[in-house]
Amino acid sequence: MIKKIFLTAALISATVLKSNACTNFIVSKGASTDGSVMVTYNADSYGLFGKLAHFPAAKHAKGETRKIFDWDSNKYLGEIPEAEETYNVVGNINEYQVAIGETTYGGKEEMVDSTGLIDYGSLIYIALQRSKTAREAISVMTSLAEKYGYCSEGETFSICDPNEAWIMEMMGTGAGSKGVVWVALRIPDNAICAHANQSRIGTFNMKDKKNVLYSKNVVKFAREKGWFTGKDADFSWKNTYAAPDFSGRRFCDARVWSFFRHHKNGFDRYLPWALGIDEDAEDMPLWIVPDKKVSLHDLENDMRDHYEGTPLALDSTTIGGGIWTMPYRPTPLEFTLDGKKYINERPTSTQQTAFTFVAQLRSWLPREIGGILWFGNDDANMVAYTPVYCCSTTMPECYSCKEADDVTFSDKSAFWVCNWVSNMIYPRYSQMFSSLETVRDSLDNSYQKAQKDIEAKANSLYKENPSKAVKFLNDYSIEKAQQMLDRWKQLAYFVIVKYNDMATKPDDSGVFKRTKDGLGAPVERPGMDDSFAREYIRHAGDRFNAK
Repeated sequence: MIKKIFLTAALISATVLKSNACTNFIVSKGASTDGSVMVTYNADSYGLFGKLAHFPAAKHAKGETRKIFDWDSNKYLGEIPEAEETYNVVGNINEYQVAIGETTYGGKEEMVDSTGLIDYGSLIYIALQRSKTAREAISVMTSLAEKYGYCSEGETFSICDPNEAWIMEMMGTGAGSKGVVWVALRIPDNAICAHANQSRIGTFNMKDKKNVLYSKNVVKFAREKGWFTGKDADFSWKNTYAAPDFSGRRFCDARVWSFFRHHKNGFDRYLPWALGIDEDAEDMPLWIVPDKKVSLHDLENDMRDHYEGTPLALDSTTIGGGIWTMPYRPTPLEFTLDGKKYINERPTSTQQTAFTFVAQLRSWLPREIGGILWFGNDDANMVAYTPVYCCSTTMPECYSCKEADDVTFSDKSAFWVCNWVSNMIYPRYSQMFSSLETVRDSLDNSYQKAQKDIEAKANSLYKENPSKAVKFLNDYSIEKAQQMLDRWKQLAYFVIVKYNDMATKPDDSGVFKRTKDGLGAPVERPGMDDSFAREYIRHAGDRFNAK
């Protein structure tokens, strides 16, 4: 095992940090324990208010238009003709079990076309409203970008349905061009894939028309710019349009490496690539076949990863986590001290996650029952994933609270209640996290344990009348989300009492103990974590030696 790595100016001075937000993991149907296709998404952005979007199904009159607003800035971009019919969309899944996630990687700045009419977020939600399959979603997204222009940076999309999982990358072709280049690959049915703000697609088989789709100019554009001169078969998307640099490997591909490492023995061979130091390090494959099939529970835990057990771990072996060794670090990731540049690690689980989901897509069930968005409204490590069925037409209030936004707190909002709890726990992580973990895991386990019976009842209702099944699952989705919110409020009240003033009040299964005279039982004072105390004394020298 390689020892922990600390980098200074010599290694990072030339690195330009990307916007290291968002993580997607993809599991094909043959790689999952139950035959479902699954895709995950951590939406990571400082200042982003997380909520569950909803676009009701609708019929539209001829000539009706749709206003386009940039997903990140809310800037009005223009209008396009609306489709005759649009489908019900719940968050990032639609009523036909099409689910889409994304991560931004940037790429060559000169490829961005600010005059384009469609941004990456609009592509996602328009495609979800107009597509019944992943292939159709790819067609919708690429045809819109080719017709109206694409105004975002380089983007990787996860595009999935109950039968197929795809990864697609897209970039503009320069200011004022209204052009676009793109490539999409179908992930093999026995494989898992991932992307995390670094372009992942390298070479691809242009003769495989069934599993490989691409724009006509995908290589031609690079040739015209003088960026590629070899044979078409040797063309690498990422090496041409978004070559991995130190930040792309250390802050981005490292998350992919950690995910693959959980599911494939021997993956430490790619640690040098993840560290980003060795320019000649072996690159990772785009996808792998896992040693064991991957479950929903596995994926939820993968989204909570902090590089535990690796040289990148944010644990008690470094002083950066403070007295209570939190596996989080302040941002920006790069900082300067006394003229030298340093970095913090960037794990999958991070404090700036506004919402997180695992979409579960199942071909053997009626579509109204088969698609679930397991949703959480904060850092994946700090929330339970509640089930929201794709047929839902009314959103849980806690995920769509109208009186809350990014600068307005409401205790009706899951985003704010979950953030309230997590921000109490972050600075005293090792002391307090177990209380949250117990509640989180209890809820997660209860939802998954109930799933079989809930869906058996929904199936029975579906045979009688599909609308009855839809109402039943919609009501269930709302009930579980609101119960989670109530339980999280209880957790907030509990932790402020139990851990008040850096001490710990003893409890028995959540009930605080009292003396025989009715007062609260004496508090416990755990002091510092031993590993931190050793560092503390090492830095303090003899100043705190007891006489």
